[in-house]
Amino acid sequence: MEYYLFYSLLLTVVICGTALYLTRSRWLPLITVPDYIYDRLPSSFAGDIEAGLTSSHFDLSGNVVDGDSRAGLDARAKREVRKIMKRRKVNFDEARRIYTERTFSKHNIGPDGRPKDPRFVSFS
Repeated sequence: MEYYLFYSLLLTVVICGTALYLTRSRWLPLITVPDYIYDRLPSSFAGDIEAGLTSSHFDLSGNVVDGDSRAGLDARAKREVRKIMKRRKVNFDEARRIYTERTFSKHNIGPDGRPKDPRFVSFS
């Protein structure tokens, strides 16, 4: 009697799990999951191109054609650029510009690329 209950429960779990797995394309988008949990970013230049992290001004196709074996773009930077693209609804180039200006600002560098430090001396 106990085995009957165990096997019927096991069969029910397997059938429900299979049904959920096969229909995940319908119900998964309805679940709100934080970006940091379900944001799988590619780890190659080809994957970066497929994810839309390229443009005519920032072309990664040369890396793929040359067979570059590096892991692609920086994962943290990709995540930040994707967030900017989602939140501000801008294209890749604009999001990359915003990200670069933010990074410059954190390191006390102006948008033109020159340090903001008053002690900075430059000889041209």
